[in-house]
Formats: sequence, structure tokens, C-alpha cells
Amino acid sequence: MSDKKFADSNVLVYAFDGSDSKKQNIAQNLFKKEGSQGKLIISTQVLQEFFVVVTRKLSKPLSVDEAYNAVYNFAEYPLVQIDKDLILRAIKRSDSDSVSFWDALIIEAALQSDCETLLSEDMQSGRKIDGLTIVNPFY
Repeated sequence: MSDKKFADSNVLVYAFDGSDSKKQNIAQNLFKKEGSQGKLIISTQVLQEFFVVVTRKLSKPLSVDEAYNAVYNFAEYPLVQIDKDLILRAIKRSDSDSVSFWDALIIEAALQSDCETLLSEDMQSGRKIDGLTIVNPFY
């Protein structure tokens, strides 16, 4: 393992969500610090979820053009492609660790990337899975 961190989609969303300035600052600082050092990893699933949330679920949604530009920029980070093997591992992980399939897909992408930390507001902070520690960066 290294000091790489995997960002769940909520971390990306908060970087653009002005409704919670504290979380927005934390997310933006994570991208400035970890992202600029090449230590922040995301996946194609995270990009897809980000696009849907910021264009449909924010109190002030981004325009499609703004969201497109954000996805384009985020896609420059180290990016895990979701493929057949990752999906099959996630199915097994979901069953064995009692997590949702979507969370299992995030966990497997983080493990595949040799990340030691998974940044997520939606999963159990402090939980360790095969050397990966889930951390909620917002508290």
C-alpha cells in the first residue's frame, strides 16, 4: 500500500456544492493537496455519479456544460476503469462484507489502486477492509 487516497463521489460533489461551505472547503483542499501530488484516485463510476448528482440533486445544480468541464478535469486524475473483473469482485465483496454493490465497487476500485484510504461520507468511517481504511473527511 502507499499513501494514495481514493475519493468517493460525495467528495467531488462537495467541491462544487456551495450549500455547505465547510464541506466545500474540505473537499477543495483535498483536491489541492492530494490531487496536486498525484495521490488522489477516482473511478469511472465516481465520475458518473458526480455528473448525475451535480446536475440534478444540488440545490443550485450545475449546468451540463459546467458539469462536463468538471468531469473533464477530474478525468485527468488517476482513473480506475470499471471493467468485468472489477464488477465480479464487487459482487463477491457485496455479499461477503454486507455492503451495497455500489459501495463494493468503490471499495474494489480503491483496493485495485493500492490505496490505503477511502474518503467517503457514506460508508462506515474507521472500518478497515483488506488494508483499506474508510475515512469520512468531513468530520
